[in-house]
Amino acid sequence: MAFVLNMSILGLKKKQPKTFKVKVITMDAEMEFSCEVKWKGKDLFDLVCRTVGLRETWFFGLRYTVKDTYAWLKQEKRVLDQEVPKDSPIMFHFLAKFFPEKVEEELVQEITQHLFFLQVKKQILDEEIFCSPEASVLLASYAVQAKYGDYDPNFHKPGFLAQDELLPKRVLMQYQMTADMWEEKITAWYAEHRGIARDEAEMEYLKIAQDLEMYGVSYFHITQNKRDTDLLLGVDAQGLHIYSPNNKLNPSKSFPWSGIRNISYSEKEFTIKPLDKKKDVFKFYSSQLRVNKLILQLCIGNHDLFMRRRKVDSIEVQQMKAQAKEEKARKKMERQILAREKQMREEAERAKEEMERRLFQLQDEARLANEALLRSEETADLLAEKAQIAEEEAKLLAHKAAEAEQERQRLEVTAMKTKEEKRLMEQKMREAEQLAVKLVEQSERRLKEADHLKQDLTEAKDAERRAKQKLLEITKTTYPLIAAYSTPPAPPEPADFGYEPAASRLDFKDSDMKRLSMEIERERLEYMEKSKHLQDQLKELKTEIESLKLEEQQQQQQANMYSLHNEARGYVQDPLYISHSNVCILSILLDLLLCILKIIFCLTDIKTTTTYIPWIKLVFLKYNLFSYH
Repeated sequence: MAFVLNMSILGLKKKQPKTFKVKVITMDAEMEFSCEVKWKGKDLFDLVCRTVGLRETWFFGLRYTVKDTYAWLKQEKRVLDQEVPKDSPIMFHFLAKFFPEKVEEELVQEITQHLFFLQVKKQILDEEIFCSPEASVLLASYAVQAKYGDYDPNFHKPGFLAQDELLPKRVLMQYQMTADMWEEKITAWYAEHRGIARDEAEMEYLKIAQDLEMYGVSYFHITQNKRDTDLLLGVDAQGLHIYSPNNKLNPSKSFPWSGIRNISYSEKEFTIKPLDKKKDVFKFYSSQLRVNKLILQLCIGNHDLFMRRRKVDSIEVQQMKAQAKEEKARKKMERQILAREKQMREEAERAKEEMERRLFQLQDEARLANEALLRSEETADLLAEKAQIAEEEAKLLAHKAAEAEQERQRLEVTAMKTKEEKRLMEQKMREAEQLAVKLVEQSERRLKEADHLKQDLTEAKDAERRAKQKLLEITKTTYPLIAAYSTPPAPPEPADFGYEPAASRLDFKDSDMKRLSMEIERERLEYMEKSKHLQDQLKELKTEIESLKLEEQQQQQQANMYSLHNEARGYVQDPLYISHSNVCILSILLDLLLCILKIIFCLTDIKTTTTYIPWIKLVFLKYNLFSYH
């Protein structure tokens, strides 16, 4: 029973196919496959091509890493029988193994162009292919066009290329330029590629890249037979090239495929036989057998493609080219239609924007018109109010003009009355001035007389003192004779000083002297009081004069305004017109003159004052200036 069970398990194991995991990395994707153990390299390669949609399979291959070098998966051998890594999954890179001479003629499918574009771009950025800074910027602009499409300044703002790797590091370090400066240069070229589709931009990129010296060249280290000199062998679509280790751009010797008759190798020795038998055979050595096989494999593949290009295309290739041509024509037609629709849409959008702008403009104009209408209505209302106010002001001015006319007539009548008053007043002032001059002269004369009287009084006092002294002396010496001469002798004749005869007697008593001194002191005090009273009156008169001056200024301003009004209406004021304040000032001056005369009269004797006061009163009453108090 156990034997039967084991047999059934072994049968099930034989029925289930054994598989292994494979991971294939293309330039833009990663794929994993489950492969059968018996699969050959061609089976896996065809599976990858079908998955990618590639028909131009002769350019590509599956590459894997072996120790310190790489190898290409052979299609006629089983996958697991080759020196592939033993990892799970097994890692392969789907890359271009051979490069075309003219990309525009040989690359038919768009997917083929895209894979070549991605691989060449990576080789340039990794500096496996040398590229000048100018060509690098131009290639970067085509790469941006292929990725972002047409340049739109509204969408592609500064800094939109910050995350993209577009230039080799060697170019970036060669010039002291910032990332923004490089982006500005790339954008300037990018803006000129407007209208180029993605496949066209990639093709333009490859057309520029195929002219680079290191494009499509696989380099291997070799040595020469005799001198054992280190050299580089380059294999590409054109043939074989020999380089010095320090110069991969310019080969020192080249062997085109059309000039090679045979290539052979024996272990580590390679022999290149030219088609021209007169030329020497070139031999070189490689240190690794695996590398020699790889060189031979690349030489055979490139030579086959070289010969294939010079033959008529196969039916498959012709069909592919016809389909590709039709596809390109169809895409071109679609792009034209799309461009036309895009242009029409842009025109429609521009027309829409123009209509919107026009609509906004009309709305603004309507709004401004409404505001202007409202302002005009407000202005009309304001003008109507101003017209009403002006009418009222005109009525008021007419009323004021009538009042001014009445006032003018009244002032004319008053001016006519005041002309005569002014004439009489001037005459009275002249007479008063003459009278004042006369009174001042008389007062001066009386003052001089008073001074003489004072001097005579002083001399009389001295004579009295001397007489008293002499009398005392006589009394002491002749006492007995006093009784006999009880009657005093007659006094001498008094001097004509205006005194009474009794005033010059020499027998004055002490009581008489005291009485005379008291009278003189009383007159002095009365004079001081009258002087103080006069000063107070002068201050009051000064205050009244200042207030009258202020009133005169106000009346003068009013008169000026009125005169201006009269001049405007054609009236002229009488130049002989005297205001009421001037009359008041004249009266005050006459009061002041009267006070001065009073003081002068006080200084003179009583008889003189009594003599002149009735005369002065008569004068003032005659001229009717003011009443004498």
